[in-house]
Amino acid sequence: MRKIVCFLAALSACAALSQGCRPLQKVQDDPPPAPPSTPAPAEPPRVIYPNVPGSFVATVKKVKPSVVNIFTAQVVQERVRRGFSLFEDLFGGTHRERIQRSLGSGFIIDAQGYVLTNYHVVRGAQQILVQLEDRRQVPATPVGIEPGSDVALLHIDADRLTPVTMGDSDALEVGEWVVAIGNPFGLAHTVTAGIVSAKGRNWSDLGDSGNHGYQNFIQTDASINPGNSGGPLVNTAGQVVGMNTAITAEGQGIGFAVPSSMLQMIVPQLKRSGRVVPAWLGVGIRELDRNVTAATGASSGVLITEIYREGPAHEAGLRPGDVIVSFNGQPVTDPSMLAWMTATAGIGNAVTLDIIRNRKPARLTVQVEARPMN
Repeated sequence: MRKIVCFLAALSACAALSQGCRPLQKVQDDPPPAPPSTPAPAEPPRVIYPNVPGSFVATVKKVKPSVVNIFTAQVVQERVRRGFSLFEDLFGGTHRERIQRSLGSGFIIDAQGYVLTNYHVVRGAQQILVQLEDRRQVPATPVGIEPGSDVALLHIDADRLTPVTMGDSDALEVGEWVVAIGNPFGLAHTVTAGIVSAKGRNWSDLGDSGNHGYQNFIQTDASINPGNSGGPLVNTAGQVVGMNTAITAEGQGIGFAVPSSMLQMIVPQLKRSGRVVPAWLGVGIRELDRNVTAATGASSGVLITEIYREGPAHEAGLRPGDVIVSFNGQPVTDPSMLAWMTATAGIGNAVTLDIIRNRKPARLTVQVEARPMN
């Protein structure tokens, strides 16, 4: 009996132990593996300057066929000395002729064969040769010059010409990208890029104190070197906004271009008469000062100080004391600017002047005439 009790006790303990070792809930099967996740898209690159073009390839391809090399030849006299001679010192000795050659750049402005370049590129040349992008070389004939703006117009007889598209230089902003194309040091169709560094520069800003009249140069840091003169300065759309003209010897990365707005005013007159025949308003003018600004209420413009009898301004009803604030819709900022606008307006053309008279705005139309010779 005792053995039976012990056996039952052991069996009960084993059953209790078995219950204590049983899991409290059913173990779940392992979940199926998750499908491979799609990698997250790469973060787009950070754009610091959104207006910076990815490249200038399209711009260059558009303009390059219009850019030409210009070669000139000029006969110069040079003195030949054969040691010390009193006769040579008194009468100049003998001279010999020498051919002086130079090169520059230019660009085709229409399919009729007109080419723009700088006046200083062709000044005094007895022979002018233009080389096109396809390597054809054709002689060029001078059509007209405007030395004050350093502009020359040539003509070539050739077919299959690609003219440039002219742009609006007045719409250019400082900091805008521009491209210069030309032939520096004879390296044909060299392309450089930069930005518009400033606008409204004049000859004195180039270190030239000579009186060349009104200028309105575009300053750029696109590299311009000897041989670039006369080549186009273009915006990223491939439109010509200027003609590369000058560099300053005092520094690097400073070049200057004649704005396209000036070129477009000059070219029709060069085609018609070979030069800019200055027109005339018939007024005496001066800059505004504090007293004039206070008296007239005009914040900018030029003051008319005198009206010449029988002149265009007299006929149109302008008076001394009027302030001219715009010329054909273009703001007038100083006397030299108004003088240039008038001179290049074209004889016989009617121009619109916005003025301030007795502190009130008014608008007059004046038909400009040729400047009197005396």
